[in-house]
Amino acid sequence: MTVALDTPPTADGLLLRPFEDADAPALIEAYRDETLRRFTRIPLDSPEQAAHWLALQYDGWAAGTRYSFAVLDAGRLVANVALKRGTPGGETAEVGYWTAAPARGRGVAPRAVEAVTAWAFEAFAVDGLDGLRRIDLLHQVDNHASCRVAEKSGYAFREVLSALPPEFPLDGHRHARNRLDVPEAGR
Repeated sequence: MTVALDTPPTADGLLLRPFEDADAPALIEAYRDETLRRFTRIPLDSPEQAAHWLALQYDGWAAGTRYSFAVLDAGRLVANVALKRGTPGGETAEVGYWTAAPARGRGVAPRAVEAVTAWAFEAFAVDGLDGLRRIDLLHQVDNHASCRVAEKSGYAFREVLSALPPEFPLDGHRHARNRLDVPEAGR
């Protein structure tokens, strides 16, 4: 059974939905955090930058290359999880995310990443035979929190990736999850 793209992923205690223009103030607030800024590439300091960031998310949905979800807890934006597909209909994709400072350490990122992973494998299955087969999770080697999120979300470490300055100044890790992988119980 294939899930419709307009059926958002579900995670225990969290609401995941596509971003909306009304999320701009919460985005600006989240991006004030130094740690988040360190690991993201697009600055977001003003309403204009927030509008640009949101437009990129909307364009990604329209093109079938990026499915970005606002993650809300009790009505507050606490994270972003995006499924990035370089080739619509391709066998591989990448999941990326960030967590707002007040939500860190509460299991938000692993729950949201797991929800989007399950959603993606179901939404992009083609009669259960082909379609999306693998999702990668990439992070810089010094982002230890992302390494823990990957492990908690069932993404196994695969390899060290060489730095690609200036965009990726440090080496990175590639974690991966295959469609048939089942995350460990009791995380």
